[in-house]
Amino acid sequence: MVLKSFASPEWRLDKPIHTERPVRVICIGAGASGLQLAYKLQKHISGFSLIVYEKNQEVSGTWYENKYPGCACDVASHNYNWSFEPKTDWSGLYGTSQEIYTYFNDFADKYGLRQYIKTQHQVVGAKWTGSGWNVSIKDLTTGQTVIDTCDILVNAGGILNNWKWPDIPGLNKYKGTLLHTARWDESVDLKGKTVGLIGNGSSGIQLLPAIQPLAEKVTVFMRGPAWVSPWPGLEGRPYTDEEKRRFAEEPGHLLAYRRSVERGNNSILPVFFKGTDANNKARDVMLKMMKEKLAGHKELEEGLIPTSFALGCRRFTPGSGYLEALVQSNVQVVFSGVAEVTEQGCKCGDGSEHAVPDVLICATGFDASYRPRFPIVAGTKNLQDVWAQDPESYLGLAAADFPNYLTILGPNSPIGTGPLLIGVEAQADYIVKMIDHWQTHNIRSFAPDAAAVRDFVAYKDQFMSKTVWADPCRSWYKSGSSRDKITALWPGSTLHYLEAIRQVRFEDWKFEYEGGNRFTYLGNGQSQTETNPDADLAYYVREEDDDLPLARNKMTRIINKTGTVVGAEGTGEG
Repeated sequence: MVLKSFASPEWRLDKPIHTERPVRVICIGAGASGLQLAYKLQKHISGFSLIVYEKNQEVSGTWYENKYPGCACDVASHNYNWSFEPKTDWSGLYGTSQEIYTYFNDFADKYGLRQYIKTQHQVVGAKWTGSGWNVSIKDLTTGQTVIDTCDILVNAGGILNNWKWPDIPGLNKYKGTLLHTARWDESVDLKGKTVGLIGNGSSGIQLLPAIQPLAEKVTVFMRGPAWVSPWPGLEGRPYTDEEKRRFAEEPGHLLAYRRSVERGNNSILPVFFKGTDANNKARDVMLKMMKEKLAGHKELEEGLIPTSFALGCRRFTPGSGYLEALVQSNVQVVFSGVAEVTEQGCKCGDGSEHAVPDVLICATGFDASYRPRFPIVAGTKNLQDVWAQDPESYLGLAAADFPNYLTILGPNSPIGTGPLLIGVEAQADYIVKMIDHWQTHNIRSFAPDAAAVRDFVAYKDQFMSKTVWADPCRSWYKSGSSRDKITALWPGSTLHYLEAIRQVRFEDWKFEYEGGNRFTYLGNGQSQTETNPDADLAYYVREEDDDLPLARNKMTRIINKTGTVVGAEGTGEG
């Protein structure tokens, strides 16, 4: 007997319309995004096979990797969890990296997601075969590389997890202890040590207040200014026992609190337009707070407070305790980039030399270029080359000419204009819809049309020209691109993104079909209803029209609960 392929037209012609065929999915990365994809597939898709390859020993991605003192999220803790999965016992307003790791680790356990995950396995290459992907995976415990196959490949590897040493001559000459915030050695004791700290990005801003009370002296090397200060009402602090009791025990209290904070998170887009009242007022507030905390230290004010770019050009961080630490007597600030590392310290661009004989810490971040860290090849194209300068995605979800390849938090995703994790949820939902469409039709391959990608990028670039992100600041939002294009951010708010991708625009995609006839999925003439013994064959006969709205905006009003909120609350902690 000859078995018919699940993809073959002959197999489909014997089945009812929209019969699901099995689908094999490989996901790269078991951080927050990979875990969310596994959860969504398990919840929504039938007949799927999933394997998630994770290079680390544990899940949770960057929250497993980053363990430096003071490491935390700069989003309020009760709003840095899945929309449907609250956590009642956060210790304070900003969750620590250990707490966040525990949250995602527990999420994996609660929903049985570990069955899909292979840790200590790193994807090192992928090649499109014409109908699927051959994926090369290195077992990091044995060093052996094997080939796995899938119908659909999802890259959930993230952007802020490929740490790098700074490109500074002489790093290998340093005789003291050399550390990077993303590869922290917890055995190193900083008590009483003379320490150098390179960088004033998010990790450096979090680290300094944690190490300043321990070290004999800390020399902070800054290449440029930054807007740093918590917004009023969002200063970092621990929750009281009474607050935690109410979160855990009072029905509706935590939900109301989370929604209050989220409304504030979702109202910040106007701040990012150049020359607007919203940006000017926010700048005035931030300027006042920074000057108050720098306590009249004019040199610090002149070196740290930006004058050449607007508030928001670089991602600003709450920075709880950072400015206060800078003015302490055991902290020296050097407003000159490190030109060379010596055996005992650092030489700076202004010619000065600074001894830091004990410990030198590089808080210099990640390679945020979006260029894949391994070859992804389709035909004659390697995505490493295509995205080497200006990574151009389709709505942060896919790349032209790379079939059956989808991304979470790809270029121009919603990562800076509102809550992040709901954007990840929306992207996972979109991927589920694409997988379902592939399963229920005789599709061999799908990829975004190149013209659609070009049009999206043109719209994005036009939008970005009006924002503060286009100001002349160094920012990982620009991904090191050749023309300083904004490659990290979505051109709009997070709520804007949710509406943009809620429905799949199939007209933007190119599909190829098994057997050449796209209508083979119609099958043997029967509906799914007729083959389901539990279904009502007269389900559409009713006493009243109870249909949900068919028009997009009417449906949106139901989804966003229009009419249920009078006078939206702000960002306070009430």
